[in-house]
Order: sequence, then structure tokens, then C-alpha cells
Amino acid sequence: MDDLQLTRIAGDENCNRDDCPTIYRTSRGTIAVQGDHLVNQVTPSGEAIVEIPEELLRKAFRALGG
Repeated sequence: MDDLQLTRIAGDENCNRDDCPTIYRTSRGTIAVQGDHLVNQVTPSGEAIVEIPEELLRKAFRALGG
């Protein structure tokens, strides 16, 4: 399997750590999100639900030309 490369699309510009909500474009042609992990009993094994601010999605949409 190829090494996954992430390119930052949108995030908090004032975050000086790597633990802030962020949206990335991947080298696989997909979008990856980083956010707070939410515990959910119905999430299948190997998957997770993350929470990110709505404004961050809007920034990512604009950055992608939307």
C-alpha cells in the first residue's frame, strides 16, 4: 500500500499544535478530516465519527473552488 500523503485544505490558522480540527486532501484522491473523536455505539469496528466545526467545512468548500 502507498504511503498516504496529506495536503492541508482548511484548518485553524492560529493552531500551533497538531490537534486542531483540519481538513486534508489525500494522495488517494479522497478527503480526510481531523477532529474530536465521538463515541458512538453503532460505528463499525475500524471506523470513527469525528466532529469538526461547520465553518471549517465552509472554508474547505471555498478552498476547493466551491
